[in-house]
Amino acid sequence: MAFYFDEPSRTFNEYLLVPGHTPADCTPAAVSLRTPLVKYRKGQEECPISLNVPMVSAIMAAVSDDRMAVALATQGGLSFIYGNQTIESEAAMVARVKDYKAGFVTSDANLSPDMTLGDVVELKEQYGHSTMPVTADGTAHGKLVGIVTERDYRLSRMSLDEKVADFMTPREKLIVAPADVTLKAANDIIWEHKLNSLPVVDGNDCLVSLVFRKDYDSHKENPDEMLDTHKRYMVGAGINSRDYAERVPALVEAGADVLCIDSSEGYSDWQKMTIQWVRDHYGDDVKIGAGNVVDREGFRFLADAGADFVKIGIGGGSICITRETKGIGRGQATAVIEVAKARDEYFRETGVYVPICSDGGIVYDHHISLALAMGSDFVMLGRYFARFDESPSAKVMVNGTYMKEYWGEGSARARNWGRYDLGGKKKSLSFEEGVDSYVPYAGSLKDNMDVTLLKLKSTMCNCGALTIPDFQDKAKLTLVSATSIVEGGAHDVLLKDKAPFASNTR
Repeated sequence: MAFYFDEPSRTFNEYLLVPGHTPADCTPAAVSLRTPLVKYRKGQEECPISLNVPMVSAIMAAVSDDRMAVALATQGGLSFIYGNQTIESEAAMVARVKDYKAGFVTSDANLSPDMTLGDVVELKEQYGHSTMPVTADGTAHGKLVGIVTERDYRLSRMSLDEKVADFMTPREKLIVAPADVTLKAANDIIWEHKLNSLPVVDGNDCLVSLVFRKDYDSHKENPDEMLDTHKRYMVGAGINSRDYAERVPALVEAGADVLCIDSSEGYSDWQKMTIQWVRDHYGDDVKIGAGNVVDREGFRFLADAGADFVKIGIGGGSICITRETKGIGRGQATAVIEVAKARDEYFRETGVYVPICSDGGIVYDHHISLALAMGSDFVMLGRYFARFDESPSAKVMVNGTYMKEYWGEGSARARNWGRYDLGGKKKSLSFEEGVDSYVPYAGSLKDNMDVTLLKLKSTMCNCGALTIPDFQDKAKLTLVSATSIVEGGAHDVLLKDKAPFASNTR
C-alpha cells in the first residue's frame, strides 16, 4: 500500500515570520549574509567556499552565462554556468569569468584596421563596452596597432563606412605595459597617466591583455565580491550524469570553482555514480553539488554519496510543469523544512555539515527570507535573475511593455534531455516539463539585488538576528489562512501606480 504523508505539502506563501525582539545594535548595516556553499566538518576553522550573499543563479540557458556570472559575483553571489551546451562552449564561458577579474583581461571585442565604424557599433551592442583594441589580424593577441574608445568617434558626424584605421588612436600614442607587469604597477600607471585602460604587450608588441581602471574602482565599491585566492571572480558550472567524464576535466581546467549536477530529480544512482567518479579522479579538491530532492531520504542518499551541497525542489519553478505532467513533486516550504531537519540530524551524527539550497518556489522577495528561516543555507533563483540586463535572453516589446524571454530547461525550446535523463540508451526529451515564457524586464542586477538584500536584512533585524544561523535559531513561523493572505496585501483602497522597485514580481 502506498505511503501517505499526514500533512499537506505547503508553499512559502502559506507562512509568515512572527517578529522577535530587536536589540538596539541589530541594524541592517550590521547584518552579515555570509553562508556556507559547500560541506565542512565540525571544528573546521572555515568553510572551503562561502557565499557573501545567499543567492546563486539557476543552471539555465536563459539565466546563467559568463556575463551574469561576473555581475552576480560582483555582488557577492555565484552563478552556475548552464550545461546544456557543448563542453567547449561551457568551458570557454567559465574561462572568460576567471579571466575577467584577474586584473588582466583578455579582450573579447577586437578590431582590425580595415574594419568599419559600423563594426564598432555592432561589437559594442554585442559585448556592452566601448574599449576595443585594434590588432593587425583582429584577434585578441595580434600585433597591437591602436585602440578605439568612445572618445575616438562621434556617430552623428561620421559615416558607418569609415575605416577603423582612420579614427583609432594609433599605437605610437598609446601608453602600454610589458607582459611581466604586476597588477599594482599596472594600476599605478593607470592613475599616473589618467587612463581608463592599459594595454599589456609582449616583446613582439603583441597584445596580451588589458587592465581597466573600473576594475580597481569596482572592488572598492563592491566589498562583497566573490573572489578566489588569485583575486579572480568565482564561478560555478552545471554538469549532467552522462558526459561527466569529458565535461568535468574541461570545466576544472577552465577554472570552475564548484560544479553542480543539473537534474530534475536527484535521488538516483546516476547522481551517485557521477559524484563517485569525481571523488575517484579529484578527491575532495573538486566541489560538487547534487539534487534535486524533496525529503529526508533523498538528502541522506546524496549526503552519503559525497555531495558538497544538496538542492531542494521539484516542480516549484515558475516555468516548471513537472507536477502537471507527471504528478510528482512537493510544496517547497514543506520540502525545505524536512530536508533542513535531515541536514541538522546528519551533522549531529557525522560531524559533517552539508549545506542545502532552496531551488524554486520563490515568487516574492520575502520568500527568500522564509526559505532561509526554514533552514536553507542559500537559494537558487531563475526567474528573479532572468529579468535583468545581465541575463543572456533577449529583451523584447510585448503589448507595449519590455519583457525578457525566459524558458525552462524542460521546454521544447531547450530540449535539455540530459536534465531529465532516467537512464537507458534513449537520448531525447519525450515530453515537456517546462514552458517558454516572458518575464517583465526589471533593469540592472545590482539595483534590484540591493533592494532585495535590504529587505532580507531588515527582516532578520525584525527577528533579532545578525547572521543567517542566528536567524534560523530565532525565527518563529506561523501558518496563515487564505483570508490572512488577502489581509497581508493592500486591500480596501484604490491603488495608485506602484513604485517599480517595490517587488521582484514586476
